[in-house]
Amino acid sequence: MTIGAEPLVIGVGNSWRRDDGVGAEVVERLRGKLPTLELPGEGTELIEAWRDTGWVIVIDAMRSGGPVGTILHIDAAAGPLPKGRFSCLSHQFGLAEAVEMARLLGRLPPKIEIYGIEAADLGQGKGLSPAVEAAAIRLSADLLEMRR
Repeated sequence: MTIGAEPLVIGVGNSWRRDDGVGAEVVERLRGKLPTLELPGEGTELIEAWRDTGWVIVIDAMRSGGPVGTILHIDAAAGPLPKGRFSCLSHQFGLAEAVEMARLLGRLPPKIEIYGIEAADLGQGKGLSPAVEAAAIRLSADLLEMRR
């Protein structure tokens, strides 16, 4: 499998759970500029979505205790995701589990990058916290800049 010139950008989360919608927000900002896909974060869907893809970037909300809006970049092909960071979803088999299961099954893309954005509010409703929205804008711009 050759790594494509452009990544598939997958935004993970639920836009009706405040900051959990940050992945969808980044995808919306990139739509039409990079290949994108929005998924709720169920692990088997993620594994299927990146099948036969050489380069994947996944954006998801995270909870690490760091400052809200912090962006964490992880090269998931190099090793496991930090424990407990991506457990803010309501799924038992989410992003971290999908990455490790795909690794065990030999279905992890050759290049897979995870961008976690530190969330504040995962309650019901639409709209991102100001610091999370600013991080989404910054990350979207950075991902577009890497194309050049």
